[in-house]
Amino acid sequence: MNKLLKLDWILIISISLLLLVSLLVIYSISFSGSVFNASNFQKQSISIIIGILAMFFLAFFDYRLLNYHSTKLYFLMLSILVAVIFLGKTVKGNTGWLEFFFFNVQPVEIAKIIIIIFLASFLSKKKTQLSIIIRIIASIVLIFIPVFLILKQPDLGSSSVILSGWLVLLLASGLNKKNLALLVIVGILATSSSWFFLKDYQKNRIINFVKPQHDPMGSGYNVIQATIAVGSGGIFGKGLGHGSQSQLNFLPEKHTDFIFSVITEELGLLGALAIFIIFGIIFWRIKETAKLARDNFGYLITLGILTILFFQFFINVGMNIGVMPVTGVPLPFLSYGGSSMVVMLSAIGLVQSVYIRRIKT
Repeated sequence: MNKLLKLDWILIISISLLLLVSLLVIYSISFSGSVFNASNFQKQSISIIIGILAMFFLAFFDYRLLNYHSTKLYFLMLSILVAVIFLGKTVKGNTGWLEFFFFNVQPVEIAKIIIIIFLASFLSKKKTQLSIIIRIIASIVLIFIPVFLILKQPDLGSSSVILSGWLVLLLASGLNKKNLALLVIVGILATSSSWFFLKDYQKNRIINFVKPQHDPMGSGYNVIQATIAVGSGGIFGKGLGHGSQSQLNFLPEKHTDFIFSVITEELGLLGALAIFIIFGIIFWRIKETAKLARDNFGYLITLGILTILFFQFFINVGMNIGVMPVTGVPLPFLSYGGSSMVVMLSAIGLVQSVYIRRIKT
């Protein structure tokens, strides 16, 4: 009981509210007329239960032990990402899933957290041993390999999220303006070259992001329907289970990529505002944990997790309101998806581990 009291319950309660909204919304869109399709709701419930168990386990696990095993985790991750390319299951043009017994696991979700752990360990160990230039060059090489493998799936969204985490951790480890300018140039070149790794449907998504009306019944359809759903909710929404875009199946991927559109249509502007406030509280609590971290490794892990969560939130909401290209990035704690849900809750467990062992104030 004493250990439970040491947890950051503001963070846990905030995330619990998002999990509740996720289940309510997925339940509401699981009806086809009067027929209830329980599959997605049941799978999401199971994923949440597994994720919560993983969160509490990692909360009481000493995160500092990961510092000694980060290199092993990194190479294990690379092995799995290679296996995905050759053995992975292809869904809608993306070879990003491995079948594991009765479940489809998406290794790129696991890779996001392992990369943060590895970079936090590498940068915290090498901060006093190597110059910033050497650290930049070494980290570019180390991050390029997994990003290359992820782009081969291809998964542009996850690659962007991982690169954002890498850049923020580098900045936090002592990057100056001159080095930052160099990295921006490298980033622009890397982003430009990634175009050649994308499939045609992904290129069309980016092209139609600028002008979705260019192909309203093809690659621009998702964005158009999502923005209609967001705009039609008004202030108070149409009520759970009464969203025309979602209930009449005009909105594609309504339980995954575009769940924010469903929330806004059914719960309105006030519902969307509540989601923003809850995420704001989550970001604030993680930031406070980073500031109180006992060591640089804990600080960088927490900061990296905060970056991953923030950019996934930013990209997903941007997709739903038409200001970001559709890249398949899930909305943390809300989108349907077992791998993402379990990994994100596990990441919160690591944040809690840092919080429990923080510098007492």
